[in-house]
Amino acid sequence: MTDTETSSQQVHGDGAASCLGSILALLLLRLWLGIRSLQEGVEKFAGMKATEEAVEIDGEVNEYGLVDTATEKVYGLSHFQSVPEGMYDRLLAEPLMPAFGLAIYDKLLGPLLIILGLTVLLGIALRFSLFAMGLVYTSLTFGLILLGQDAGIAWLGIHILLIVAALLHVRHNRFSVMKSF
Repeated sequence: MTDTETSSQQVHGDGAASCLGSILALLLLRLWLGIRSLQEGVEKFAGMKATEEAVEIDGEVNEYGLVDTATEKVYGLSHFQSVPEGMYDRLLAEPLMPAFGLAIYDKLLGPLLIILGLTVLLGIALRFSLFAMGLVYTSLTFGLILLGQDAGIAWLGIHILLIVAALLHVRHNRFSVMKSF
């Protein structure tokens, strides 16, 4: 071994161990980002279902018409809403937010998050999937900037950093459907 090869190994560490660390790092980033996006997309289809039952007194239905209302979380197409109603109205009032763009965004965000979550988890065109996910989070940041939601902006900034870290490790991708993209 030459002095250059020896010093390179000392500086960069063991090549195999370093590569394994990068493979595992990318796998963890893919899992976290994919599950995060997938679940967030699914949550766009969540709603609450209320049920009422008559209150029983001494084991019998009361005669006063008292009812107990219970709510439970349910999922379905009828509950779909990408942008919460209150936030939607606030964004519509913003002069920099085009109404037609917000309407399109409201329809596409949930399904897009689900698709991107699945493509990142499965490694389908991973570079493009991660980049598209970064663009989605950047677009969400734009809306939060208009609303002055600094905590949400910082939170999405952390997501962008995780995506950048994943993009920097893509060359170590070993578990994917389409590696070349």
